[in-house]
This record gives sequence, C-alpha cells and structure tokens, in this order.
Amino acid sequence: MNIKPLGDRILVLPNKEEEITASGIVLPDTIDKEKKAEGTIVAVGNGEYIAKLGLKVGDKILYKKWGGEEIKTGRGADEQEYKILYVGKEEDKSDVVALID
Repeated sequence: MNIKPLGDRILVLPNKEEEITASGIVLPDTIDKEKKAEGTIVAVGNGEYIAKLGLKVGDKILYKKWGGEEIKTGRGADEQEYKILYVGKEEDKSDVVALID
C-alpha cells in the first residue's frame, strides 16, 4: 500500500526500542508503556510549510507523544504501524516539535 500524505502532513515510522530494565530483563512490546516520540519520515505532503522547513524522507523527528493519527498496514508479521502528523504554522497546533541531527 502506498500512502501519500496531503498538504502539510507527513508519514512517520515510529522508532521501536527494546525496553531493558536495570537487571537486564527485556520488556516485550506487548506491555503497556508510554510510546516514544521519535521517528523517521517515510513520506511528505506537498504543503507550503513542509517546503519552508525543508522536511524530507529520511529525516528523524521528535513529535508529540499522542499527536497525529495512527494507521496500520499489512497483516500478521507484515503489519507495520505509522503515524500521520500535521506540520502546522502555529507551534501549538503542530504535532512535530523538532528535527534530530
């Protein structure tokens, strides 16, 4: 499935990091834990503000933990979770907060 964000929106693949306790126990993804707010852009819309910021595929970003819309593609082992985030002119309405070098 090809997903093309519209306007000032981007498609982000959230980073999945294994959670390891101080004693070395690896916590699986199935436990209820706070989602990381870091990801990689996999598609960008053609909005004016995205062009001004110079956002492009492959950029790493920080985003609001509960911002945007979650979508899933594929089934079973091929299932992938993405987020569609709005990149707005007004900071308080934008889901994206920073680029990561």
